[in-house]
Amino acid sequence: MDAYESSKIYIERMKRWHDEYINRREFREDDLVFVFNLRLKLFSHKRGSRWSSPFKVLNIYKYGAIEVETKATGTFKMNGLRIKHYIIS
Repeated sequence: MDAYESSKIYIERMKRWHDEYINRREFREDDLVFVFNLRLKLFSHKRGSRWSSPFKVLNIYKYGAIEVETKATGTFKMNGLRIKHYIIS
């Protein structure tokens, strides 16, 4: 029973530590974001980045869908897991 209790304590402590370092992805309208290009992941060449240039968030829908806009292609919806914040330094 002592081994069971100590493993339970260890799991709870590691979960707490892991949750502290998770970056929350909360997007707002007019944020700039990068978009992950899945097609580049399928091919194993190393050239180029898999993240496309900054897009502008237009609308946020339920369940993580996000509408983004570009000057070249217009607007389209995508899964929120495929984008990350564009940080201007």
